[in-house]
Amino acid sequence: MRAEPPRLNMPFTGVPSFLRAPIEHELGSLSARVAVLGVPVDEGSPFMPGARFGPRSIREHSLRFVSDEDGYFDPSSRTRYLASDLREHRIVDVGDADVLPTNIEGTFRNVTDAVSTLIGLGRLVVVLGGDHSLTYPVVRGYSSPLHVVHLDAHLDYMPFVHGMRFTNQHAFRQLRRLTHVETLTQVGIRSIRNTERMLTDSERDGNRVITMDAFRGGGPLAVVADLPTGADCYVSIDIDVLDMPLVPGCVSAEPEGMQYGELRALFTALAARMHVVGFDVVEVNPLLDVGTGATSYLAAHMVVEFLGRILAEPSDR
Repeated sequence: MRAEPPRLNMPFTGVPSFLRAPIEHELGSLSARVAVLGVPVDEGSPFMPGARFGPRSIREHSLRFVSDEDGYFDPSSRTRYLASDLREHRIVDVGDADVLPTNIEGTFRNVTDAVSTLIGLGRLVVVLGGDHSLTYPVVRGYSSPLHVVHLDAHLDYMPFVHGMRFTNQHAFRQLRRLTHVETLTQVGIRSIRNTERMLTDSERDGNRVITMDAFRGGGPLAVVADLPTGADCYVSIDIDVLDMPLVPGCVSAEPEGMQYGELRALFTALAARMHVVGFDVVEVNPLLDVGTGATSYLAAHMVVEFLGRILAEPSDR
């Protein structure tokens, strides 16, 4: 009997799990190394909603990077990444955290519980957002000492006023109170909507703030130089760390941000220096994006490249 040819699997066909990875909803039975978790929440965004649709859109655009299990090829370094990880099903998509509309604390508990379960199983957690409020409950799901690197145009260090504690402007003030967070490094800061108090408070709390000008002066190696080699690291990536024209589908985009090549170089430096135990990509808003879905595509691109660099490191292997 003639064997059936393999499916072509064009990007617009099939169920859009991230990179067409197997879908695994029973978290306790995972045998993979990497778990991709969606957190479709945008109740922390005080201006414009829509980031809740980010995880689904990022998954859809991730299908453009694979048509088989050969990973992706970087023509600059002439290196193939993620091929064995996809063939051996070391990457799985665990779906989305359960979101409880108008009950942000309940949603955050669900996020923390999901992350804690995955960490307990030894998984590297990749989180697709959602607005930036979600980084607090994600990092709360860890328990071992952790260094957090925050890539953003904004400090997200708003004081707790008017009873507001869980917006995307408060995440890192909340996160810094967690006892297992040893250091917080904030990179790419440049927005003139950052207040003087936010900057003063962040530095008072012992955080390292690297403005966009300072980053351009020292480069990626200057960012990682003060971080302990091989230590556990969580990286939170607000897509507005990139320059405004690159991310039309981001409500908080700012001018004079990183070019993609600068961000890629920082990913490479972080993967080489640190033991990255998780990362998130947030603030993609498909409702604001251009017709090609450029922002969602770029977010998927970032996840694919950063994950490839992390899993290529001997320490992760």
